Amino acid sequence: MQARPTWIWQQPDWPRFRWDDARLAPLLARARLSQGKVLGAARLLDTDLTREAVAAILVEDGVTTSAIEGERLDPAAVRSSVARRLGLPTAGPPTPSRAVDGLIDVLLDATRHHDQPLTVERLCGWQAALFPTGYSGLHAIRAGALRGDAPMQVVAGAIDKERVHFVAPPRDGLEAALAACLAWISEPPATLDGLLRAGIAHLWFITLHPFEDGNGRLARALTDMLLCRDEAQPMRLFSLSAQFLRQREAYYTILEQTQRDGLDVSDWLAWFLQQVEAAADQAEQTVATTLAKARFWLRHQGTALNERQRKVLNRLLDAGPGGFEGGINTRKYMGLTSTSRATAYRELADLVAKGCLLPAGKGGRSSAYEVAW
Repeated sequence: MQARPTWIWQQPDWPRFRWDDARLAPLLARARLSQGKVLGAARLLDTDLTREAVAAILVEDGVTTSAIEGERLDPAAVRSSVARRLGLPTAGPPTPSRAVDGLIDVLLDATRHHDQPLTVERLCGWQAALFPTGYSGLHAIRAGALRGDAPMQVVAGAIDKERVHFVAPPRDGLEAALAACLAWISEPPATLDGLLRAGIAHLWFITLHPFEDGNGRLARALTDMLLCRDEAQPMRLFSLSAQFLRQREAYYTILEQTQRDGLDVSDWLAWFLQQVEAAADQAEQTVATTLAKARFWLRHQGTALNERQRKVLNRLLDAGPGGFEGGINTRKYMGLTSTSRATAYRELADLVAKGCLLPAGKGGRSSAYEVAW
């Protein structure tokens, strides 16, 4: 009796994916509704505020798509890289590394140029930008080229308890397999919904695992590109990577289950649509925070404030209501502005007197304040 294939790419009719349209229809409708709400709310933003909202999402995307892979980036460095590329006035230290700049370049190219063909050469450029030194950690990798002949496996666990979570297709035939994937992305079935196309492309690309490293980040950039194509706009207003990070364990579990199963990918697409809905719902708060920040500065456009006070207020405003845990106090103000305790106390009191901050908590020696939204 012939053994059942272990991996999805070993199925005889790979890559002819199947799914249950009737099952996915209500999930697709809900994802579309949430997506539409974000796009509708964004129309209230002017050009400058739209740039701020896009910058916030881009920073979140950069930090979270790396965190999914266990790489912790300095949010301030990512923010600096984004600001420099978008021409925002918040650009400044710390100076981002070449890898951080490369990641932001990839995310911007995927979204700004979403209508350009996705070729092997373009993907190789993206992957090279992620690894500008040719190293992933301490290990030399093939940067800017498809993986070598060594078997590609995803293995996790202690040395004596390692478990193979995934085995990629063999190197022989990879060029043809990747070409077929990219051709389908370029010309999918005419009746296929754009969100389903993004979900299928994500699964297909990550199953091929065409590079020695960076495949997850590239798959998420590719997905952002297809979401931009679907929305016909060169920017993202919600971060799917941030949502995947919030559901990181479930993300890896559903991918592994799907890659070990047959070619009916309904479970994966159902999960994917739920994440699109959740990410869009979360983004509504980002847009609302951006609007609230604009209204705040409109009210205080004539308020005399120094650079330190403006810096602290912007940090509080960017965090949103309740986002700056515990509020701002003298100690935190000193840390953010590198000023003395006496100056921090005096400038905080001034912000309260001018109606920019309100007391929060019980007061006393540990008095904290929050934005007067």
